Amino acid sequence: MKTLNQLSVVASAAFAMFLSASPVAAQQGQGRGNIDPAEFRQRMMDNYRERLEIKGDDEWKAIQPLIAKVMDARQDVGFGGGFGFGRGGGGRRGGGNADAQANGNNQGGRRGFRGGEPSPEAEELQKAIDSNASKDELKAKLTKFREARKDKEAKLANAQEDLKKVLSVKQEAAAVLNGLLQ
Repeated sequence: MKTLNQLSVVASAAFAMFLSASPVAAQQGQGRGNIDPAEFRQRMMDNYRERLEIKGDDEWKAIQPLIAKVMDARQDVGFGGGFGFGRGGGGRRGGGNADAQANGNNQGGRRGFRGGEPSPEAEELQKAIDSNASKDELKAKLTKFREARKDKEAKLANAQEDLKKVLSVKQEAAAVLNGLLQ
């Protein structure tokens, strides 16, 4: 079971890296076979449909939005926290990607691991760290960040419970093995 959990984490990380790298490669027009995130997401959904053995369109129409809700919530919890992954150029202190800065696309080098924006709480915490804020200010920002993360984790748990309610036992087992459910 531990191996499956590790595999799920690695697969999620690979998905997140793909989402963060794909827009950059598409903008630069380099490489071949660039897949846009929407296409990749659709492939993942098709894969979940197959693995959960959902044959009928009516059943899929009921389950698909719940899977999407779980995927979005998992992404927010796992990669949208502003952990410093995917920082461009010169890291925290600036420098780095001149093209992004010139186009106004540089988020201070703090794009989230999944390629999106980090949460406002993560931005505030990072700014406090970068400015050598007082211990009390850091504690307050850290508390705010943790509360926001708990809210995201609660949304994920609710999304997973909603999905679990509509799945058969066999589908639930497959969803657990595929990282959709705990």
